[in-house]
Amino acid sequence: MISILLLGLFVFAAFNGENKVEKRKVNISKARTEVQASDKNMLAVLDSLENGMNVHVSRYKIPTSPISIGNYYPRVAAMDPNDMGFLAVGQSDIFTHYVLPTVFGDDFALNFTEMTSPIQLLFGSFDLMFVIVYLLPLLIIAFSYNVLSEEKERGTLRLLASQPISIRKWVLQKLAMRLFCLFVIIIVVSAIVFGFFANVPFISFLSFLALVFCYMLFWFSLAFAINISSSKSAKNALSLLGLWIVFVLLMPSIISQTGDIFYPIPPRTEMISEIREHKAAATKKQDQILDNFLRDHPEYAVNDPSQARSFWHGYIASQQLIKEELEPLFSDYEDKLKKQQSWVSKFQWISPAIITQSALGTMAGTTKEDYNNYQNQVYQFAADWRNYFVPLLYNNKTFNKTMYKELPTFTYAPKKDHSLLYAIVGLLLISMVVIAITMFSYTINLKRKGMVLMQ
Repeated sequence: MISILLLGLFVFAAFNGENKVEKRKVNISKARTEVQASDKNMLAVLDSLENGMNVHVSRYKIPTSPISIGNYYPRVAAMDPNDMGFLAVGQSDIFTHYVLPTVFGDDFALNFTEMTSPIQLLFGSFDLMFVIVYLLPLLIIAFSYNVLSEEKERGTLRLLASQPISIRKWVLQKLAMRLFCLFVIIIVVSAIVFGFFANVPFISFLSFLALVFCYMLFWFSLAFAINISSSKSAKNALSLLGLWIVFVLLMPSIISQTGDIFYPIPPRTEMISEIREHKAAATKKQDQILDNFLRDHPEYAVNDPSQARSFWHGYIASQQLIKEELEPLFSDYEDKLKKQQSWVSKFQWISPAIITQSALGTMAGTTKEDYNNYQNQVYQFAADWRNYFVPLLYNNKTFNKTMYKELPTFTYAPKKDHSLLYAIVGLLLISMVVIAITMFSYTINLKRKGMVLMQ
């Protein structure tokens, strides 16, 4: 029965996660196909112009202009899902996986969010991370809450006490056997699901199983502690459910809320308002800004009286000034965001559920840190993209076919993270501590009652 239930949960969760990954891949592929088609047309127009032929293209989109290339023929800056992306939806239902940076616009104003149903965000996504972090502990509780109390209620405890083994060792062995049986089911179900839905590297599959085993071990260690300390099945069940609420629901919420209280991030509306004020002020004095910019960058001050300074010359210069003036604002925002993340990382060890959820999200590449890493790489690429065209604009050069292969391209580099290993070790240590404290407390209680332990 448990095997069928787990198989059904895993299959449905993996199917749901894989659907979202496929949707992301399709969207990214469509964007890249559109860019390739646009580039093909652009190269055809450039070829016609270089051969002296007339072309029917808007003057704003003539590809000999560097600014036209920078605005109308952008590159796709995409964050491709990894092989374990189906494991956890994480932040992927909030953030987009690709953007198209252009010369016009601000790096910091790039839109990384998607239109998402508030109802869907409220209830979250049913993925493997949800099954493992939230539902698997409930199955363990149902599987282990009455190991000892059942013997007491049946009246067979006296017979058990006559055996040459202590009660605590007997309970530990019974729970270890149940842990083994349940984990074997998890291995078989996971192998079926992973093999059917994704081409996952074997080392990643083993890492996943190791993390799940350690998380299961923690809940079985709690079951051991409750079975030893209580004599009624109903009380055991309520105690374990209470611990599930504390570790899975309350602690993550409390840690997140305290992070928001201690390190509040300014509302986005205030940031947008301040950005607009700086942009309005810069627009009024673009000519002065351009003169100062050329003074600071003499390599762009071409001594060519026939070269007229267009809107774009002043715009590029003003954007540079705005970026410098707003740097303290963005630095403060990034600093508080990092402090919030550091706060959660620091106190995640209070709750194994947070540790496991964070590790699974890291394996899937869908944590908030993953998307911050992606956004920072996009900001850098947007600056590189703009900076490629600035010398061409200020030196009065035209774009040609030979320059096409020189255009900057974006390649996402996933962040290197060792949190999975820390999570596995941390869960093992927490479980061992719970078991050790339980056995020590049991020994102390027996001594207080004057009982003789049977070794």
